[in-house]
Amino acid sequence: MKAPNPEKIKVVKALARQEIVFALARKPRTGRIFFGGSDFTVHQIDLERDKPEPTELGRHESYVTGLALAGEILVSGGYDGRLIWWNIESGSKVRSVDAHRKWVRGLAATPDGSVVASVADDMVCRLWDVASGRMIRELRGHAEMTPHHFPSMLFACAISADGRHLATGDKVGHVNIWELESGRTLASLEAPVLYTWDPVQRRHSIGGIRALAFSPDGSQLAVGGINKISNIDHLDAKPRVEVFDWRKGERIGEFHGEGRGLVEHLEFHPRGDWLLGAGGYTDGFLLFCDVAAKKVITQQKVPMYVHDLAVNEAWDTISAVGHHKIAVLAMKD
Repeated sequence: MKAPNPEKIKVVKALARQEIVFALARKPRTGRIFFGGSDFTVHQIDLERDKPEPTELGRHESYVTGLALAGEILVSGGYDGRLIWWNIESGSKVRSVDAHRKWVRGLAATPDGSVVASVADDMVCRLWDVASGRMIRELRGHAEMTPHHFPSMLFACAISADGRHLATGDKVGHVNIWELESGRTLASLEAPVLYTWDPVQRRHSIGGIRALAFSPDGSQLAVGGINKISNIDHLDAKPRVEVFDWRKGERIGEFHGEGRGLVEHLEFHPRGDWLLGAGGYTDGFLLFCDVAAKKVITQQKVPMYVHDLAVNEAWDTISAVGHHKIAVLAMKD
C-alpha cells in the first residue's frame, strides 16, 4: 500500500450545506461524523455511504461551536453557553448544563473518554466528568481584558495523547499548559505575533490563538492563527503556525502559509511525519509542515473555508467542514 501523499489531495465527496459548519467529531474506524454550526443544530451523517443523508440529534439555542466525542457520548457546546450530552447510539439527549456565562469556543476530550474540557469567552476552562456531567474543576489563567482594555476571548483547547496535559490559548496569544489531574499550571507560552491591535482605524483587535495541538509524544505544542494584519477588516495576512518545546518554553519552529487566511485547526500525524493546519479566507487550505526540517511541505486548496476536520486512522482520508460544505479528501496517488 502506498503511503499517503499530501501533495496529491483530491476531493472525493462534497456535500452542500445551508449553514456554516463550525465543529466536527468522528467516530473512530468509521465514516460516521457529527457536526454542528450556524443553524444551532447537531447532526450526524455516515460519509461512507454512496448517498449520505444527515439526521438531526438536537439543537442548541445558538451556534454550535464545539464537539467532543467520548465513547458513546457526544458533548456539544454553543454560543448559548450550554453543554449538551448526547447518546450517539440511541440518538437521545442525556443532559444539558449551563456551563459558561459567555460563548463556548471549543471542546476537547481525554483519550479514554472520561473527561471533557470546555473553553469560553468568560476566559475559564472547565473540566467535566463525562459519565455524571459533574464539573470536576475550573482553570483560571487567562486575563479577561486585552492590554488595550477590550474583552478578550478564549478560543482553543487541546489535550495530549496520553491524557496528562491540557493547553488553552486566548486572543492575545497567551497559552497555558495544565496538568489535567491536579489542575496545576505547568507552563505558559506567548505567541504575540498572532494578535493584531489597530489603534487608528476602528480601535479594534483581531487574531489570537485559534488552534492548538500536542505532538504525539506530548513534548511539542503547535499553535495556529494568522500573522500580523495590516487591514483588520479583511484578514490581510498569511496563515501562521508556531511550534514550541513547551517544557523549555522555546519556540522551535515557525511556518507561514501562502495567500491570506486564518489557521482554525491543527493536527499532528501520529508518527510525526507532518503537522497539518487547516483554515481559510475566501476559500480554504490545508497546510502540511515538516516540523523536524522546519519547512512547509505543501499547501493545498480545498473547496471551502475549513473550520474543523478529522483524519482517519490510515491518515489518507480527511473529513472537513466549513462554510456551506462538508468535504471528504483523499491523499492518494
